[in-house]
Amino acid sequence: MKNVLEMLERSARTYGDKIAFTDERGGVAYSDFLTRCHRVGSRLIRLNARRCPVAVLMEKSVDALAAFFGVVYSGNFYVVIDSQMPDDRIRAIFGTLSPLAVVADRDNLEKAGRVFPDGPVVPYDEAAVYPLDGTGLTEIRRDSIDTDPLYALFTSGSTGTPKGAVLCHRNVLAYIEWVIETFGFDEQTRFGNQTPFYFSMSVLDIYATLWSGGTLHILPKSLFTFPVPLLEYLNSHEVNTLYWVPSALSIVANWKALDVLPVPTLKTVLFAGEVMPVRQLNYWRDKLPDARFANLYGPTEVTDICACYVVDRPFSDDESLPIGYPCNNCGILLLRPDGTPAPPGEEGEICVRGSFLAMGYYGEPAKTAEAFVQNPLNPRYPERIYRTGDLAKVNERGELVYLSRKDFQIKHRGYRIELGEIEAAAASLEGMETSVCVYDDEKSRIVLIYQGRSLDDKTVRESLKRKLPAYMCPDRLIRVEQMPHNRNGKIDRAYLKNNYTALNKKQEDVV
Repeated sequence: MKNVLEMLERSARTYGDKIAFTDERGGVAYSDFLTRCHRVGSRLIRLNARRCPVAVLMEKSVDALAAFFGVVYSGNFYVVIDSQMPDDRIRAIFGTLSPLAVVADRDNLEKAGRVFPDGPVVPYDEAAVYPLDGTGLTEIRRDSIDTDPLYALFTSGSTGTPKGAVLCHRNVLAYIEWVIETFGFDEQTRFGNQTPFYFSMSVLDIYATLWSGGTLHILPKSLFTFPVPLLEYLNSHEVNTLYWVPSALSIVANWKALDVLPVPTLKTVLFAGEVMPVRQLNYWRDKLPDARFANLYGPTEVTDICACYVVDRPFSDDESLPIGYPCNNCGILLLRPDGTPAPPGEEGEICVRGSFLAMGYYGEPAKTAEAFVQNPLNPRYPERIYRTGDLAKVNERGELVYLSRKDFQIKHRGYRIELGEIEAAAASLEGMETSVCVYDDEKSRIVLIYQGRSLDDKTVRESLKRKLPAYMCPDRLIRVEQMPHNRNGKIDRAYLKNNYTALNKKQEDVV
């Protein structure tokens, strides 16, 4: 294969009448889904461009998936935009992206017009019934190659500006080949999708479904507030495979919901995006003794995952899970700051090489050059590696063990977040003098410490809600009269991180 559309077309030929995807409004068979994608692609061919970004601003749905692949059929690549994202952040993304067009559903047409006033905005409802252009679709496919871009996902940036990792067809094909080889997904696999489509974890759900001819059920977000209805949904749809962030799995465990309603169909439970607490994992393993559990690790810049640990032994509640071993066809180096290999037991930065590596950041050559660098262990020919900024070590079993971030980037509620982006949003507020964002690892909360005599917590909180996604909004706000500084004249971040609870008696929790 050289194009992911071959996966869709193969499954449509083999399983044409089988349900491919479902959402709250119902399901769609492979053959009907393929036709829908063809129609969207035919409409977008009229844009007369190739290998350009097309933003998709739609609610999470089967229609959104059809829009993604319609963009690909047009010879371009899709960029998933969170429909709940504040307008200012979308404009910041579009400032870098300069999309060729925005595809929007009915609920987001007005928003699309606000954030992309110069257009064009393509209504999805119009595109989904557009006449087929078989000749145009064939010509585009004839000219395609496996390094053509497939999608871009925008992640948080340390300067306050999101950066878009661009992935090509080869990246996803290599990754999904490993997924299928490792977990054996087939036409009987029924995924229960939890992660948003703008999150790289969704790549496994979507493309493993297409490769295997399985079925993907898009779980309603509201179900994750009430665990028992969530489990009822899994049972009614006979879901047998989950790939969730640990926070979602922990909701079920903390409520002990499997005591009330078992889910006997579950056979595979995968998790990634943040550290999985072993106490909650042990609950799941106790209730599903015959299921397979695996801890997956990787950033967006390596498609999704570069290391995997299939849980093969018991762990006590106070132990940490390893992230295991490199995926097949994916190399991991642990490097010291001087670029030399870290020996077993010593921490090093996780650096990744191989076909999973993204092409770089869209429109950001300097950021690309900083993160995607020449392999320091190979001076003989060009070989790029990606520096993740994550620290790990190899334990006595030869397994990789994740330790921490080496910079201000954190993982919170399953999302990678740059604290600098939160600071940048805070700095833009009228009356803000200075601010520092720290992360309380023990309590898993984002804390914004700010200095601004004309500001109060309520004003800051409400203003940040208009600038940041909900998962990036601080969990605690602390106003100070004067920031502490170190001997170099810089704000003493280490002091703030370790002593923020003593700075202000008010310490109002954000609701």
